[in-house]
Amino acid sequence: MSKAQVKSATRVLEVLEYFKLGQQARSMSELASDLGYPQSSTTVLLKTLVTLGYLNFDRRERVYFPTPKVTALGDWVPKALFGSGKAVDALNDVHAATGEGVFLAVKNDVYMQYLKTKESIHALRFHIDEGTMRPLTRSAAGWVLLSTLPADKVDNIVRRANIATSHPAERLKVKEVQEKIDQVRQRGFAWAENIPLEGGATLAVLLPTTVQGQPVALALGGVADRFKKNSEKYLLTLKAAARSVRDTDDFDLPIEIEL
Repeated sequence: MSKAQVKSATRVLEVLEYFKLGQQARSMSELASDLGYPQSSTTVLLKTLVTLGYLNFDRRERVYFPTPKVTALGDWVPKALFGSGKAVDALNDVHAATGEGVFLAVKNDVYMQYLKTKESIHALRFHIDEGTMRPLTRSAAGWVLLSTLPADKVDNIVRRANIATSHPAERLKVKEVQEKIDQVRQRGFAWAENIPLEGGATLAVLLPTTVQGQPVALALGGVADRFKKNSEKYLLTLKAAARSVRDTDDFDLPIEIEL
């Protein structure tokens, strides 16, 4: 595949994500300006998406807006991923009990991907878009997911994640990551402060279920000071939510927490 084809594919997805964020009709000039595209190629791209049925063009207002065909591309995905919906129910339960940002995460190659998120209701909060990816080595949820793998695979993933990490300061040694994984296995949860966001904190546990055969981490994140004040409550809430998903009666998580 040529670089031009890859760029065009990337731009199609960026246009659709742009509409997702703005949630209103946009003109060609607005799209080109906001996304930093040349107007000529933006015009061709938008006309192609109109021809394929993914965008509607209002000739009077000269604006574009997605059609239901865009929705149809992924309306089957939640059912395929979450099945009975127990994992999503667990996420909603944690959010209702804490008001913090909550997310489900899975492993995607050397990354941890936010599969489903629910934003905090607190005034001071961090925002993370669904689908965002971070190195597995740089998050509490990532350490939880890595804890399901044997040492040789962890070693391989850490080395590849370091290659994919552009900033040397964010690269971790295999030994450092293994220590985090050992803590997860001993405690039954992961705690991270100032990673990946300065001033933030995350608690994460492993759910006793899978999504498309992949282990799933349930986590909540927010302001570190608030988390420290509510650490026991938050961990108990995560534990209860995980139990609601369990497939066996012998699943348990320790609740002792040392931050």
